Amino acid sequence: MKSVLPFLICIQSRKLSCYDEQMSEHLITPQLTTAERLIRYWIPVGLMLCLMYLFSTDIFSGENTQRIIDWILELLGKNEQGPETGTNFLVRKFAHFFEYAVLAILLFRAFRADSRARWRWAWCVYAFSVVVVWALIDELHQSFTRTRGSSIYDSLLDSAGGLFALAMITIYHFFKRRKTQTNV
Repeated sequence: MKSVLPFLICIQSRKLSCYDEQMSEHLITPQLTTAERLIRYWIPVGLMLCLMYLFSTDIFSGENTQRIIDWILELLGKNEQGPETGTNFLVRKFAHFFEYAVLAILLFRAFRADSRARWRWAWCVYAFSVVVVWALIDELHQSFTRTRGSSIYDSLLDSAGGLFALAMITIYHFFKRRKTQTNV
């Protein structure tokens, strides 16, 4: 009867959205096998790490991205060319921030997997730890490439991207939880 009570309260209040975390603990959901969990949650993380490894090679050096950005600016009618334009710098730094934000989201999703709970501090801590370690490894890798250089500031920017994404997930969770608590 205890597990039915939140459902009955929801029906009596006539609200369209009656999802409650207490109810979710009593729901029976099919558990994925280890192989299914690996494919669904961890393969995207592995693919993102491979893509990030590619981004830290000489192929995506400042000179190469400068050519691409100059070409795009030329298509847009802008005429900003030079050895290292401000646009190239900003695009490259934003790319650092963005790719690590995506990695943090994928890691959070993978650590959560098929859990009934929607958010846990541990998942944020695990995801952020992996982001920081990968940022440091990425900069170490760049120190061994011919046209790239490593910078602790890039690692900090990468980590900030991951932290930003996890903060947005946390804020979203708490606002959603507060909304569902006030609706009941």
